[in-house]
Amino acid sequence: MNEIDQPMSKDLQEEQEFWRHPRFRDLGLLKAKFTKHRYDRHTHPNYVIALITAGAERVKIGRETVVAPTGTLLVVNPEEWHDGESGCPDGWSYRTFYPQVEFLTHVAVELGRSESPIFRQSAIDDPQLRDAMTLAHRLSRSDDILAAETAMLVALRHLILRHTHPQSPPEFVEHSNARRRMAVYQELVEKRLCFSIDLQQLAAAAGVTRFQVIRDFKKVADLTPAAFIRDRRLRRANALIEAGASLADAAVGAGFADQSHLSRIFRAAHGFTPGMLKRAVA
Repeated sequence: MNEIDQPMSKDLQEEQEFWRHPRFRDLGLLKAKFTKHRYDRHTHPNYVIALITAGAERVKIGRETVVAPTGTLLVVNPEEWHDGESGCPDGWSYRTFYPQVEFLTHVAVELGRSESPIFRQSAIDDPQLRDAMTLAHRLSRSDDILAAETAMLVALRHLILRHTHPQSPPEFVEHSNARRRMAVYQELVEKRLCFSIDLQQLAAAAGVTRFQVIRDFKKVADLTPAAFIRDRRLRRANALIEAGASLADAAVGAGFADQSHLSRIFRAAHGFTPGMLKRAVA
């Protein structure tokens, strides 16, 4: 079964499909409907561009919370912490794009930009862009690959030229001792993903107390150390699956207790299962 033929996963009134663009293989796409699902706070190394097609979604991106109604385009820059849940009683449906940084940067360079795009706002109300993104998403399932490629580039051109900073760098949390310590914490976490990690280990690596570790994660990332470690394990598992590992091996290699543990955490963060990702990249 190829990825275009994949059946839609259904859970009560919730539906999800995930596939790859036929021309741009590093561009993932999701079509989903959620009623009760709630995304845990997480990050992506890539961009997330979500077009709300029905209902409304409530999202916290960084420290900003927005409610995006039908027709709104939600944009999350790489490494931005975000969650997501229903913003109305009937839930929400959306079409989502997951472009890798290298891919979107290449498109931006073709348009005369010299940097990776940084989006100015999280929620975009632009009817022309909405229509272009809808067409691009729909044609990504078409057998006409040239039409799919053209529609995607037209939509991304509009998105980049009208809704990104021309050349300015992203706005990070101000540099401080907390941010420098976060780099130490992250290095330790990446090295010990397959092992138990506790606050004392993080504190010892940075030469601070366990209480300071908690304050640093709150100040810089607005979340707990446990949530940060869970996110990094998810990213490791995702990379292993993309590289061809079995779901069981990806779970072990990323530090999860077992495959079911990975599946539960993965779906809570991403809205679809690791098995769907496995089939899409096969």
